[in-house]
Amino acid sequence: MWLNKLKIAVIEKNPNALDKLLDDIPQLKNPKEIEEATYLLKEATVLMNSLKDQTKASMKQIKKNLDFLRSTDIPTSKKLDIKS
Repeated sequence: MWLNKLKIAVIEKNPNALDKLLDDIPQLKNPKEIEEATYLLKEATVLMNSLKDQTKASMKQIKKNLDFLRSTDIPTSKKLDIKS
């Protein structure tokens, strides 16, 4: 059951499901299940690193966009000027 949920989480690229599954890793006794779990966990590691890199790239792009928008902003006074 746990292996099937792990397969689904890896296929769906679902980091939340992977996190929950990694919190409750069962004691596997069948060598075939252990091998399968090892392979799936390696794939999950690759997936998480890929998602982390994508997030990092997105955050860099957002920062560049914000810097650009701030550089084109017209400076205005923050004070209430009632005399002019």
